[in-house]
Amino acid sequence: MKFITQALLLFFCMFVFSATNAAIKVADPLDRIVAVVNDDVITAQELDAEVNNIKRQYSQQNTRLPSDAILKQQLLERMISQKIQLQLAKRVHINVDDEMLNRALDNIAQQNHLTVDQLRQTLENEGNNFEDFREDLRKRIIVNELQRRQVISTIKVSKQEIDTFLHNQELLGGKISEYHIGHILIALPEAADAEQIAKSKAKAEAVLAKLKKGADFAQTAIAVSDGQQALKGGDLGWRRSETLPTLFSDWLVKQDVGNVSNIIRSPSGFHIIKLLGKRTDDQKHVITQIHARHILIKTGEFTSSDEALKELMKLKKRLDKGEDFARLAKLYSEDPGSAENGGDLGWTNPGEMVPAFQQAMESLPINKISDPVHTRYGWHLIEVLGKRTRDDTEEYRRNKAREAIRQRKTEPALQNWLRNLRDEAYVVTRL
Repeated sequence: MKFITQALLLFFCMFVFSATNAAIKVADPLDRIVAVVNDDVITAQELDAEVNNIKRQYSQQNTRLPSDAILKQQLLERMISQKIQLQLAKRVHINVDDEMLNRALDNIAQQNHLTVDQLRQTLENEGNNFEDFREDLRKRIIVNELQRRQVISTIKVSKQEIDTFLHNQELLGGKISEYHIGHILIALPEAADAEQIAKSKAKAEAVLAKLKKGADFAQTAIAVSDGQQALKGGDLGWRRSETLPTLFSDWLVKQDVGNVSNIIRSPSGFHIIKLLGKRTDDQKHVITQIHARHILIKTGEFTSSDEALKELMKLKKRLDKGEDFARLAKLYSEDPGSAENGGDLGWTNPGEMVPAFQQAMESLPINKISDPVHTRYGWHLIEVLGKRTRDDTEEYRRNKAREAIRQRKTEPALQNWLRNLRDEAYVVTRL
């Protein structure tokens, strides 16, 4: 089988601490309740911990934060949203057990070229508690899976949409424009009445006036934005023009870096965007494919890591003495997808294997057998049989088009879903 890397955009998350259950537990009398969320609560102690965590993170970035009162309000809304989603996830039986969590930690460590112990040490050196990080990661995985099931999996992209997308791209010369965007959203509730619309518009106009007088965009976003990236200064990162709402992209194509838009109205509210950077991509894409085979000894309940490694070292010695790799793979490899083929994995593209396996393949000369390589599946011996370059520009362009269309559809759908969850929940705040 192929060991596909899961896309975990979960490197060093902002921590959210679990609240006590209001229906069962009584909060510490010295720790007052700042929000009731259905049958659960958020306490002042939890909120203060979040505030301190954000302050610590932003102090390293030299970003001036808004007042504690504004920061608490922003953080409390984020904590409420997460708690509502975790409650729904529990009702639909989405869980992350310790084995899944440990695999995610292993992935994060490998992607940062660390062991899990080194990751722990790095976090603790920065003043973070590793167990808090671990439990926050569990919650993030649960929320991501809930969003995938409830929203993302419902987004469909047709072949016709991809063809139209690429045709329009060709009319523009075949080049992709990418924009680095700052974003502030003043949200509207669903089915907002005239008074609510007027109030939100007035707030957006006041924000825009401050920005035009020189107010810092990132600090303003942290203070007032209702967008999902508010606490990151409204930074949406680099976005391809095709992934953006037409209201945004129509404005961006005519702007210089540093420009701030006027108010842009959409069904979700009033937006203000800032162009932080732009670039083009000619999309020529050449990859290096690797043809490899391997022998896997799995680790698990009945085989410890040390036992698996010892068994694999015995096989390594036999290979070093000239025994046939394919024959030993058929006899001993515990990868059912490749063992019958002598461990042959065929030609693989970059990123198809888990990081440690991919790195070992890329560094190995042809016809050289690796030392034992450890992944979440167990211990491997790897032999590279060949390497080749391939121009996969057409496949790359279609995949990028599919993801661009999916992202354009997903963001408003996710925003509406979150807004509906919030509207349907019983929430009382006591700041």
